[in-house]
Amino acid sequence: MHISAPTRLRGATLADGSVVDVTLVDDRVTRIEPAAGDALGPAEIDLSEHLLLTAPADPHAHLDKALSWDAIRPPSGDLRTAIAAWRSYVATINSAEISSRATRAVQAYLVNGTTAIRTHADVPAEGDPVRAVRALAEVRERFAGRVRLEIVALAGPDTTDDRIDAALDAGADLVGGAPHLADDQLADLHRLLDIAQRRGVGADLHVDEDLRHGETLEAYAERTRDWSVVRSAGHCVRLSTLPAPRFDHVARAVADAGIGVIANPMTNLWLQGWDEPVATPRGIAPLDRLRRAGVRTAAGGDNVRDPFNPLGRADAFETAMLLVVAGHLPIDDAWRAVSDDARTVMALPEAGPRVGAVAELLAVRAASLPEAMATAPADRIVFSRGRVVARSTTTRWIDSGAGKEDTA
Repeated sequence: MHISAPTRLRGATLADGSVVDVTLVDDRVTRIEPAAGDALGPAEIDLSEHLLLTAPADPHAHLDKALSWDAIRPPSGDLRTAIAAWRSYVATINSAEISSRATRAVQAYLVNGTTAIRTHADVPAEGDPVRAVRALAEVRERFAGRVRLEIVALAGPDTTDDRIDAALDAGADLVGGAPHLADDQLADLHRLLDIAQRRGVGADLHVDEDLRHGETLEAYAERTRDWSVVRSAGHCVRLSTLPAPRFDHVARAVADAGIGVIANPMTNLWLQGWDEPVATPRGIAPLDRLRRAGVRTAAGGDNVRDPFNPLGRADAFETAMLLVVAGHLPIDDAWRAVSDDARTVMALPEAGPRVGAVAELLAVRAASLPEAMATAPADRIVFSRGRVVARSTTTRWIDSGAGKEDTA
């Protein structure tokens, strides 16, 4: 039986191993108590054999580029190679094509459990400055009530101020850009922050996305130390190669300013290190060291099958797994980076299986968080604001070896 607005979730296993019944009223978790084990009542969902977690949030995506790799078949290479491939392709498409791909990507995110996404949208130097923003605003409206979608106006160094203003007028929520790609990094950084300050909006910038180059993060922190709007810095892979004293200095400045640092492990593992074939370094912002320094941290899926990353399945378990195996984060910390911590960096209300929190929840068929992260089971139930918004089930058949069918 399909129940869209359950009143109780029965027999769920939490990340700490406790088995509980969770009571929901409207969009909130109102009670958590040891599982009673009695018969299901009306409007109750049996979550036995399911792990109940905070629904993931992705604080750094590029929905306007998502799922374009098959059409482009770009050459493998670093960030600038990917940028060139994308710019050649984007000149050949229209708003409907962007909307179609973005819709399919959001559907994949939602089925996998993500109920909040912050996506960047290109604001080009030529042509229609709001094409991508307009397409993603339509997608945002299409998924309203199921996925919260924030849009960042991603402006290159050659994008003029009036075009960024047009993107904000068309529905972008935040100012974005990549000042480390500019000839004058600090000038472009301050230009973008000037616009955000004038418009009274937050900023989410691509910052120092290079292992050996980029010095904008500290200046970002110093400039916005007293700002109250949301501010975050994506990528920050330069931090992973800074000498310890310099890293400590920058981390203190970022922590004092309240800027959130968003690692993007999959894309940066792909893009970084192409020019260093021996003992190739890999680029992931060092979230463990940043957390110890008091910096707000999170992680995003970034690019999904586009010129900047040929793979990816829009699944927070994939991002968290990479934080563990490539970033050396403990499993619990890695999951927080893509769920609770991601929501904090995005300035979203507290969510998850906690009394008083918004009922943004993911139930996945697994006995523990390590098992879920290792196997990423497809059997999932996704709750947004207390409502079931996606459900996936699988059927498995195994040859028994005796001419009989074993199913599970």
